[in-house]
Amino acid sequence: MKLVASVISALSFVALSAIPLNAQQYKMQTPIPPGVAIPDKVETRLGTLNFFDGFPDDATVEKLYDNLDFQHAVQAYLLALAPVNQLANRKGMAELGPFNLTVPIFEDRMDSKSLFLTPNNNTPYTWFWLDLRDGPLVLEVPPNVLGLINDMWYNFVTDVGLVGPDKGQGGKYLILPPGYNGEVPTGYFVVKPATFSVWVPWRSFLVNGDPKPGVDAVEKHTRIYRLKDAANPPKLNFVHVSGKAFSTLAPGDYPFWEYLNQVVQEEPTDTVDPVTLGLYASIGIQKGKSFAPDARMKKILTEAALIGDATARTINGRFRIEESYYYPNSAWRTGFFGGYKFEENGARILDAYSAFFFYATGVTPAMDSKSVGEGSQYMAAFVDSQNKPLDGGKNYKLHLPPNIPVKQFWSVILYDNQTRSMLQTDQRWPAATSQNPKLLPNADGSVDIYFGPKAPAGKENNWVQTIPGKGWNTLLRLYGPLQPWFDKTWRPGEIEPI
Repeated sequence: MKLVASVISALSFVALSAIPLNAQQYKMQTPIPPGVAIPDKVETRLGTLNFFDGFPDDATVEKLYDNLDFQHAVQAYLLALAPVNQLANRKGMAELGPFNLTVPIFEDRMDSKSLFLTPNNNTPYTWFWLDLRDGPLVLEVPPNVLGLINDMWYNFVTDVGLVGPDKGQGGKYLILPPGYNGEVPTGYFVVKPATFSVWVPWRSFLVNGDPKPGVDAVEKHTRIYRLKDAANPPKLNFVHVSGKAFSTLAPGDYPFWEYLNQVVQEEPTDTVDPVTLGLYASIGIQKGKSFAPDARMKKILTEAALIGDATARTINGRFRIEESYYYPNSAWRTGFFGGYKFEENGARILDAYSAFFFYATGVTPAMDSKSVGEGSQYMAAFVDSQNKPLDGGKNYKLHLPPNIPVKQFWSVILYDNQTRSMLQTDQRWPAATSQNPKLLPNADGSVDIYFGPKAPAGKENNWVQTIPGKGWNTLLRLYGPLQPWFDKTWRPGEIEPI
């Protein structure tokens, strides 16, 4: 009995010694549910975090706030790709002349000299900015163009031209600045953007392979003037910019934040959701306040920009939402997953939003429409049939089966992974397209397209040049897509290594 008593006494001592001194039972004490209390030491990816009964020590506070600021900054970066890229777009076009008076036109289509996010080289762009700070503007849109208006936050404002309210007949659009409460005359298509700066791009079309008739019509019918100057509109300066070397690309490093701050300070933020504005404010970017990060915060923002850019590139190139791919086991995917608003059941699809504004420009319902024989459809590929990155030093083949389902034309254009602009090689237009009369179809009407540093013998007209040591990606565009595209009875091949 003495032995049993000794064992019990020893076990009781061990049990009592495992209980903290302050853990004695009190009259009002309630057992804490599992998962509520935090241990005194927590091992994490940030290192060891130390707590005294749930309260962090000074080193842990510093680690966690640095981490929180970094997380806020990376998320702010991904949500700021849209306005930052818009500002870069505006800065590039500002080099060509004052807004409201200058209308740049790619009179012989855009080529690879100009750095823009994934433009096409099939149709001549008219590409300009308007400034509403001096009151309402009238924009007279020419007939037979296809275009849109987006604001500085990349909100869709309206279509113009063929799918706009003028239905391709041309017309007068009255563009009212934010907060305008003056008289609105009749006889206009009235639009109300949320920002003072608005971007207007449209496309004219080739006539028998010639861009000139469409460009001439644009220059003849386009007018821009203040509403109060309607009786005496100023003369516009139409600037031809095909082949011009200039950039509309945004920085991906620390100046990214300075671009974002400029937009926040210059434009109304009413249409930006509170969470996004909260993320901007959490890193020091808030309307009416100076952006002056201290050394600690500047270091965090510099690294966050690097990680944000790397993340955007990863999301875009290795998109992980299976439903965004057109076919099983295929590299071809849509850029408009979640539609032009990148939403599903009222929720923003964050990866789709970030990927699009890292890679492309222009949001409109028309680019996501499902109308047979109208508009355009896009599919992008960033890897080959073996799920490997596309390598400019290797040779590939893309097979397009017979009866390519287009009412108008199709094109395959190559882009640089770094700039997301047209791949710069010896070819002015790094593309294969049905607009090219020298393109050689196969006997059954199918088309084989070749990619590589050198053209295969006899396939020069079906070849797009690439550069060893440089990666690339591609967009397949269908203009006037037909039913076999929508019901997927026609499917393009994958990009096959040769």
